Amino acid sequence: MSLRVALLLLLASLSAGCVSSGDFNPMQTSKGRDEARVAYVQLGMGYLRQGMTEQAKVPLRKALELDSNDADANAALGLVFQMEMEPELAEQHFRKALAARPGNARILNNYGSFLFEEKRYKEAYERFQQAAADSLYPERSRVFENLGMTAAMLGERDLARQQLEKALRLNRQQPRALLEMAELSFEDRHYVPSRDYYDRFSLLAEQNARSLWLGVRLASVFEDRDKAASLGLQLKRLYPGTPEYQQYLSEQ
Repeated sequence: MSLRVALLLLLASLSAGCVSSGDFNPMQTSKGRDEARVAYVQLGMGYLRQGMTEQAKVPLRKALELDSNDADANAALGLVFQMEMEPELAEQHFRKALAARPGNARILNNYGSFLFEEKRYKEAYERFQQAAADSLYPERSRVFENLGMTAAMLGERDLARQQLEKALRLNRQQPRALLEMAELSFEDRHYVPSRDYYDRFSLLAEQNARSLWLGVRLASVFEDRDKAASLGLQLKRLYPGTPEYQQYLSEQ
């Protein structure tokens, strides 16, 4: 069933009362409008998850026509405009969402991720801190992961390690946190823990330029020439234009 068909069925159910009660229109009641608004937001989020940002705007706009301050619709539009590289519009909607629902961990985390993407690391860290304050937020491990990544970008290595360790205590299967811990451990010449983090990362996620380059260096430290050569070939084949590959070439 397509998203559009699902929405039509949902909206049709809202107007089912018209059959049995004559001229009654559920959209004239607050309950009916709330149900329609929720349905529009769900449809918009469905499109967004598929990367269909233009289609997502249509139902989200309808949701805002029913309530211009709706937190979920504004938060979703923040994500839409972030994907479309419209940072001013994205920030506008994230702020409206937070004004309607202050302290919401999900919105704070998404807004922090937007700020991180914009390289506004100090502001991002503050938003992630606010999100982490909600001890019952089910995605709290990802918030600590984001705190660790942001602290690393701010040059706060000890703080980054502390936050990443919190993230991994809450959820051991977080590839970004594992790779960052592997990198930090390698830089500190703690090669055995670095290899452990790296191996755990490799079981959970596909390799990228950064992980392949770290893998090459770890293999070299442990004198595994075959593995170093294999990872180096992958780096050359998959990511030839990256800084990591240039570093690899400079050390050959």
